Amino acid sequence: MDNYYVLVVDDEKEIRDAIEIYLKNEGITVLKAKDGIEALEILNENQVHLIILDVMMPKLDGISATYKIREKKNIPIIILSAKTEDTDKILGLQVGADDYVTKPFNPMELVARVKSQLRRYVTFGTFEGVKKVIDLNGLMLDKEAKEVSVNGEPVKMTPIEYKIVELLMTNAGRVFSINEIYERVWNEPYYNAENTVAVHIRKIREKIEIDPKNPRFLKVVWGIGYKMEK
Repeated sequence: MDNYYVLVVDDEKEIRDAIEIYLKNEGITVLKAKDGIEALEILNENQVHLIILDVMMPKLDGISATYKIREKKNIPIIILSAKTEDTDKILGLQVGADDYVTKPFNPMELVARVKSQLRRYVTFGTFEGVKKVIDLNGLMLDKEAKEVSVNGEPVKMTPIEYKIVELLMTNAGRVFSINEIYERVWNEPYYNAENTVAVHIRKIREKIEIDPKNPRFLKVVWGIGYKMEK
């Protein structure tokens, strides 16, 4: 399977490493975390398409982590649980897990379930075939969470500001004229709205640029429009 990233979360290194071997054989890139806290940090910084999550972990257990993940993201979650943890399996599904695998597990069964969940994720439209997370040298946009961050720091934006940033980042390197930005973002015909767009661009720069007068990300192309630097 191409270009999929799976986060494996388990406090036992041997289990993390074993799962990684089998998933890598399927062409899947594996990210690893030893507890729920580390998993949430990785999710904030990386594009992830599926999570394999152990129930019993220190700091933040799998059930609590699932609950927190579901507050923002809709990616598939497979719970790992011991045979004696039926209550945890049920609770995990109730708070938002998509499937569970009982320990000790057959690695090939786990791989089959991962592939099944990824296919479902693609087929039913939660994965659009384009990047859900765009990272342009530290400027990051998460389309699922509708969030923008700079070097890991969240940036509060109005809905219009977010739409402008999403348009430019999704098409990084392409120059958009002022009227094209207006018509795409406001979804109405452009009419004498140059100042409206310029004001929003200035506010965005104040939020994402260290030096708004010498922007690193959001560039003006004189006489044409604006673009987001790749």
